[in-house]
Amino acid sequence: MKHIIIKSPAQVEGIRRSSKLATETLNFVASLIKPGVSTLTLNDAAHQFIIDHHAIPAPLGYNGFPKSICTSINNVVCHGIPSATDILKKGDIINIDITTILDSFYGDTSATYPVGNVPEKTKKLLNRTKQALDLAIAALAPNKYLNRCIGQTIEEYLTPFNYGIVRMLGGHGVGVDFHEEPFVFHYNTHQDDVLLKPGMIFTVEPMVNSSPDYNVTIDKKDGWTVRTNDGALSCQFEHTVLITPNGHEILTKL
Repeated sequence: MKHIIIKSPAQVEGIRRSSKLATETLNFVASLIKPGVSTLTLNDAAHQFIIDHHAIPAPLGYNGFPKSICTSINNVVCHGIPSATDILKKGDIINIDITTILDSFYGDTSATYPVGNVPEKTKKLLNRTKQALDLAIAALAPNKYLNRCIGQTIEEYLTPFNYGIVRMLGGHGVGVDFHEEPFVFHYNTHQDDVLLKPGMIFTVEPMVNSSPDYNVTIDKKDGWTVRTNDGALSCQFEHTVLITPNGHEILTKL
């Protein structure tokens, strides 16, 4: 049986504070996105912002990850490593993934941004992925099943658009540690996997490819960078969510 941590009120408050800082960091970094900026510049700005707020960037050193945030451009699904040679250009999209550790508690959030003007089909991918996240979160409440709320909702909404919902990666419990149970599937597994209870905290973070191919590859050289199998664009949005006695609370929403 999965070991899912039901957070105490004190833990919830600590995770809420860290989640707020993660969101503030994300908004700050987003303000710096423009053509000509390197992803290393974004990383360094985020690192300093987090340190200045008496917190720690969770990715730095995590299983050997070398930077403080993840920066995933275009066909990079997630876990992109910031670099001085990755220079943003007009028409790109970039996902910024922030996880903070504040007073030992974790907050995790991400969003995908256009760099300047992007094609209409790219705008639709971003808007629909964000809408899929919002619809899934809106379905969350105690005594409902996790995959019915998340995976089924996302799949039913996105299926008409012929996108690929990444299956190899998913959301996760978070708060006391970086990654906890439960694993959060973003597609319909057709199984009643986890019954939601007040005090559960986890991320919802659908990764959506612009082509029907949901398969991905992991860079053999750096061991981290996840890319679409066919080079298609990929988009992701993420929130940390608490199950409350009467519904849910998005902890990474200011």
